[in-house]
Amino acid sequence: MALAPLHDAESKETGRSGSSVKTASFDVHSSYQAHLASSADMPMPIAAMLSLCDLISMTSVQTTTELTTLLKKASEELKDALSNPVPATAGLDLFARLVGAMAWGDREFEEMKRDLIAVAREYAGKTVPLCRDVIAKRAMSFIKDDAVILTHSYSRVVMHILLAAAEAGRRPSVYVTEARPMGLGIKTYNELQAAGIPCTVVCDSAAAYIMSKVDLVLVGAEGVCESGGLLNAVGTLQLALIAKASDRPCYAAAESFKFLRVFPLSQHDVPTSRRHILPLTPPEAPSDAKGSASGRIGGGASEHRMTQAMEDLNPLVDYTPPHLLAALFSDVGVLATSSGVGDALLSVYGGAD
Repeated sequence: MALAPLHDAESKETGRSGSSVKTASFDVHSSYQAHLASSADMPMPIAAMLSLCDLISMTSVQTTTELTTLLKKASEELKDALSNPVPATAGLDLFARLVGAMAWGDREFEEMKRDLIAVAREYAGKTVPLCRDVIAKRAMSFIKDDAVILTHSYSRVVMHILLAAAEAGRRPSVYVTEARPMGLGIKTYNELQAAGIPCTVVCDSAAAYIMSKVDLVLVGAEGVCESGGLLNAVGTLQLALIAKASDRPCYAAAESFKFLRVFPLSQHDVPTSRRHILPLTPPEAPSDAKGSASGRIGGGASEHRMTQAMEDLNPLVDYTPPHLLAALFSDVGVLATSSGVGDALLSVYGGAD
């Protein structure tokens, strides 16, 4: 059985059957991080799938009920361990769909487990480069010669598009937001500079200032919702709103394995492991009248930066609704975001939850 892209410490778990599921000591979060570290091009959803493959290879479960219970527990543990669980969730959900699609009664259970692992690993090895190549080809007709592009944070698929545009002789120039609090816009800047593509980093607060100089906004996605909206690095919503007000198209690019069966209605519906986002807190008395955390005029630059505790109260991801997006570039096609994403999800997950 093949899973096609959407496109074109010692512990015991008890299943519903009542039998005991014994597994060797396994840390799903460590496995996930190891897969991410194995390759600079490893997407988080794929790393999540591979971590479940590692778990299955070490387990002695003998029924589908036990396997499903084990995978559900491991998936929840991984999501709880991540400050931003959105990308991993996409891979975990896709793996659960693969488990459900296997014909488990046809052969010996151990043989089916081996087949499941082989199919998932084959999918991981072949799909990623294929998806990005297809997306880059589809995006080319939207990028004119000498285009000035504004992007946000760091996205591997966006980088793939920009590098392909340069190789095709389109001569793109790029503005990239710093993308605090993670600051991954600096990574985009460094890689574009190394590739010979003109690039300038702008403060997140300068997005409106620079918008009149750009031809289009191009962002990636950590997850694509069933609504056609995006879950992406915080600040994406801001760019999309400014682009809409400035009559600039905002395009998104994402591989189909990032499609999620979630339908947020507001920013507060975004799935996150952070339980308390931007609460109103009472003022704290400065510990030192001469060196308070609020900073003084003429003080050092560090006195005017957010502390780690302040940053930890802020979201890492926001939700951009589909009406702010001109189109979504994916390996399934150039999608009219709401209907196109919904159809693509139905093709894989079907109509039932």
